[in-house]
Amino acid sequence: MTASPIGIGVVGMGSIGRLHVRALLELGSRAALVAYSGSRTLTDELLLPEWPALQLPAEQVVNHPDVDVVAICSPSASHAELVIAALEAGRHVVVEKPLALTVPDAARIAGLAREKDLIVSMISQRRFEAEHELLKSAVVQGALGEIRLATTHVHWFRDDDYYRAATWRSSMAAGGGSLMNQGVHNVDVLRWLCGPVESVTAQYGTLAHSIDAEDTTVATLRFRSGALGVVTTTTATPPGSPATISLHGSRGAVVLGQGEIHHWDVPGVPPPGPKMLLRDNGASDPLAIGHAGHLAQWREVLTAIENVEPAPIDADDAVETVRLLCAIYQAAETGREVRPADLN
Repeated sequence: MTASPIGIGVVGMGSIGRLHVRALLELGSRAALVAYSGSRTLTDELLLPEWPALQLPAEQVVNHPDVDVVAICSPSASHAELVIAALEAGRHVVVEKPLALTVPDAARIAGLAREKDLIVSMISQRRFEAEHELLKSAVVQGALGEIRLATTHVHWFRDDDYYRAATWRSSMAAGGGSLMNQGVHNVDVLRWLCGPVESVTAQYGTLAHSIDAEDTTVATLRFRSGALGVVTTTTATPPGSPATISLHGSRGAVVLGQGEIHHWDVPGVPPPGPKMLLRDNGASDPLAIGHAGHLAQWREVLTAIENVEPAPIDADDAVETVRLLCAIYQAAETGREVRPADLN
């Protein structure tokens, strides 16, 4: 380990930024919050005496000499620009979902990270939940056999106050749609579990809100393996229910809720125990999420920096999630089948 804590700068101190700070608090002497940006000042409960925690404009946070890692927790449309600025300043980056809103921006980030030999890790905290880690291991081991059908459903609800509170949430161009903003983590997990997607078809609509962004999307997927899949996301279904992921293979099947196991039939692999499951789901309240997954990912990021190892969920991996999201949107907009690999 390094002799001194790794300096962290957080850009954006809304609810997600504060969630990152709560995770950093649990890292002890491994990390120190050096600076942060945003209109909200941190309260004493999120500060430590040994943390300078200067409140600065975003540009100064990125360029602060004691900041080693920039955590980007700002609205989605600003992610690409801020990640690039941090890399140009020689900083490692942890960025909230999505890495970028377009494939070219995401690919540019990945190329720059390789050129600068710096870590860019997109927050994919659901991969670190016990049930998903165990399911991934079972898939890799072939315990479910050949995966034939994979689905994820994010049937949440957001009221009008949610959209009024931050105008970017209402904008398709700013990444406010139910797929890009709410469904991204489940789409990321499904791709991680089942591998590359060969082609997609999709439809979307705005069914319950007076906003520019879609609030409901339905997509069908054909994975490179031959498996078929379905993705549905919405913020238009009150009161909202926990998101689900299901895999159906030739030897077994699993259906997971958020913090719940609805069905687990995996030969030779018992399900994780109840004490391992997280219960926070955000189905009707965007603040009703814990920070355990963020903490797990931060631990791996710091370990990668300390030991000069590859990052967890690196930029190239994050590009593929952006590619799939953009392919679904393009398929819905054109009414045609789209191959994610064709998007550049």
